[in-house]
Amino acid sequence: MNQTRTFLMFAMLAVAYLLFVAWEKDYAPQPQATVASASSTAADGSVPGAIPSASTSEATPAIAADGTHAPATPAVSQLVTIDTDLLHLEVDTRGGSVVRADLLGYPQAPRTHKAPNPPPTVLLASDESHYFVAQNGLVSSSDIAPQDQPNHQAMFQSAKSSYTLAKGQDTLDIELTWQDAAGLKVTKIYSFKRGSYVIGVNQRIDNGSAQTWQGNAYQQLLRVEPPKPSSWLKGYINPESRSFQGAAWYTGEKFEKLPFKDFSEKKDALDGQIKGGWAAMLRLYFFAAWIPPTDQTDHYVTQTINPDSAHPRYLIRAVGPSFSVAPGKSVDTPSRLYLGPNVQGTLDAIAPGLNLTIDYGMFKIIAVPMHAVLSFFHGITKNWGLAIILLVLAIKGLTWKLTAMQYRSSAKMRKLQPRIQALKERYGDDKQKMQQATMELYKKEKVNPMGGCLPVLITMPVFYGLFYVLEYSLELRHAAFLWIPDLSAPDPFYILPIIYALVMLGTQWLNPVAAGMDPAQAKMMKVMPLLFTVMFAFFPAGLCLYYAVNGLVGLGQQWWVTHHIDREQDMVKAA
Repeated sequence: MNQTRTFLMFAMLAVAYLLFVAWEKDYAPQPQATVASASSTAADGSVPGAIPSASTSEATPAIAADGTHAPATPAVSQLVTIDTDLLHLEVDTRGGSVVRADLLGYPQAPRTHKAPNPPPTVLLASDESHYFVAQNGLVSSSDIAPQDQPNHQAMFQSAKSSYTLAKGQDTLDIELTWQDAAGLKVTKIYSFKRGSYVIGVNQRIDNGSAQTWQGNAYQQLLRVEPPKPSSWLKGYINPESRSFQGAAWYTGEKFEKLPFKDFSEKKDALDGQIKGGWAAMLRLYFFAAWIPPTDQTDHYVTQTINPDSAHPRYLIRAVGPSFSVAPGKSVDTPSRLYLGPNVQGTLDAIAPGLNLTIDYGMFKIIAVPMHAVLSFFHGITKNWGLAIILLVLAIKGLTWKLTAMQYRSSAKMRKLQPRIQALKERYGDDKQKMQQATMELYKKEKVNPMGGCLPVLITMPVFYGLFYVLEYSLELRHAAFLWIPDLSAPDPFYILPIIYALVMLGTQWLNPVAAGMDPAQAKMMKVMPLLFTVMFAFFPAGLCLYYAVNGLVGLGQQWWVTHHIDREQDMVKAA
């Protein structure tokens, strides 16, 4: 298998994969979603009170799971702003829900001289087309109407409308309170620590009534599917459109995912007891996750809210075990909320299995060590572009002998092409004699026609493992290198795709189209550089940098091997 065929195989696989992903997003039929029951079975087998659904807008009455209606004219809520060193949050006093989260350390665009302070990345938002919120609450197992319970639609009170983690202050606690006429009081406490994306969330129940209160605490994430790209091309060039979007959870042993398009499939829906798990909504580079206490068993469900609306909402919920609060007593129901970046190697310290949210799929066994090596090289160079170059050299060094076998086989096969063509002319359409004569020629010249295939099969997993590392690594986002302002975005001047096209031309020059090659395949080989230039023009520059440098090193190695084979044959002829 010669080098041009290797390029063709990689190209076809890559293009087919990207075309399939883009087609699935734009044209695949969407199944009709059905709303699962909003009530959940608690860990002890009892059924908690109805958890109200989220309406499509505040003007639409919320429909509770048992069919009752929330008040038609709800009280007006207010937004409480919270600013820490890492986050800007907005908490709605209706339910104490986090309805906006800005990640201050991750701007939406690279910093430039013209735009030194771009706006921060928005993770949570309450506008209809990008709706993504984090809610929590309490539901009573007694016969109390949903609108009279401290759930995520109840009206809480805040002493202030804004809070700030001041300079020199390491912690910040925010309290929201709710109280009913009978004397039951609920205090939601949001706790922040400097330098942390983890938010402590505690719901404290103080029972000042004359009756024992029984119920469950729950946490949920509610989100709409991100707007689809306006065209196939925009979806192709945007890595977020190619990445996974949907819910994820950890069972204590296994990591599971559910894309938005599969929420209505009963076989894929989540509905079960999990101990030591967590529930999340994922997007490229960032995610939100509710993390219950690790020693607690919760009931997890996924469901679709308002499936027939223009913007269906997808929900993942964790309902804690039932508990009782006697009159005059208090109970705390703690949990944690993570709102932040997907940084490799740091998340398992927050919760077991949280590092799995960086999902490399079947190539994880290769991708994770590659990411570690890439990070090691970055620690040396302090530049991700240079780290990618060192990674290329390291992989080339490890696979040098394998690729040398491939180039050596290709060079020998190229030398035999005139003789193979002569055999074709001699035997004409007699394929059996042609095959026998060809194999005798290979045996006589000690050439293995499959010698170039084995290295390709061995290095192919490395190819795809590295593709996922460079595609999903947060570290490359907005990382600059020479003329490139962002290694996670396409090369703005298309220099790297052009370099790779020149490398392919050089490869074809060293390994010209074989005389016996099919004419259609020969034409394809001639246009391959152009096809790769167009394809790589929309790839992240970090990927293009890797393949351009890899191609340059491979071209040099191929020239060296071919040159030595030519010298060996010249020496044989001279003897």
